[in-house]
Amino acid sequence: MAGLRLRSIKDLPREELFNPGHGLCAGCTASTIVRHLLKIAGRNTIVVNATGCVEVSTTMYPYTSWKVPWLHVAFENAAAVASGVEAALKAMSRKGLIDPSKRINIIVLAGDGGTYDIGFQALSGMLERGHKLMYVLYDNEAYMNTGIQRSGSTPLHAWTTTTPIGKVMRGKLQPKKPIAEIVAAHRIPYVATTNVAHFMDMDKKFLKGLQVEGPSFIHVLQPCTAGWKFDPRYGIKLARLATETAMWINWEMDHGSFKVTVRVPKRKHVRHYLKLQGRFKGLTEDDIEEIQKYVDAEVERINKLVGAQVIGPLVED
Repeated sequence: MAGLRLRSIKDLPREELFNPGHGLCAGCTASTIVRHLLKIAGRNTIVVNATGCVEVSTTMYPYTSWKVPWLHVAFENAAAVASGVEAALKAMSRKGLIDPSKRINIIVLAGDGGTYDIGFQALSGMLERGHKLMYVLYDNEAYMNTGIQRSGSTPLHAWTTTTPIGKVMRGKLQPKKPIAEIVAAHRIPYVATTNVAHFMDMDKKFLKGLQVEGPSFIHVLQPCTAGWKFDPRYGIKLARLATETAMWINWEMDHGSFKVTVRVPKRKHVRHYLKLQGRFKGLTEDDIEEIQKYVDAEVERINKLVGAQVIGPLVED
């Protein structure tokens, strides 16, 4: 990471610190996220990985896909463990046991279940204490590793095994919890949302998050073939459609300054995004329009926050 400047894809380090041969699903975009994350962070990195899809699929005994120090911890305590790692490194530096000039990146990697829900208490505590580490949330919008149960991240009207779509229940009845905004309310130096389809935006945010003094939080949308029920070819396409429909907005809060980093001059209707996913199969036109109205309201709110039309009007096609 030292001296790394990202102007184009050519600037990405060639070294691979995430081995192939893992057990992630075909088409899973989590592997792309982790691969890019480690390219940006480099070898001087310690990863604290909460239980989840990435953990179980990349460390099948006696093998591992990780070429950096890696700790597996429980669902609920990844941020607490990483806080302890950071405090231990500080103590070792004071005692002269490690070179104080050597920068060691501490990264938490956790899914939505271990962040929105079970691990939120530890996350909030870590942010409040101000530990210097980066928390990366790969968000596949449900508890995928344990059977596709609903989480606080699951979007409005999405099917999961605990939010079926039927005559009475129309998928999840609540919208997605705004976790990045909740984190930003802790007034930490850097918070960002990003998208695996916009990999330079994602990589630049990883780099910024690692460079700030204090905690940072990067929220990455991660299409899941099994839980979202789509053809494995379409992971990146779906991630791009999420941005083009404004179901997902890429923004950053850099030392209190808010900015949308991927502008959308003309928005597509949410049906373009929903129709490729089996988890939205069975929704009525009224259900889809309810989702569209929710997105429209979010777009209006974000544009007002920025003071400009960074997310454009809806264009039917």
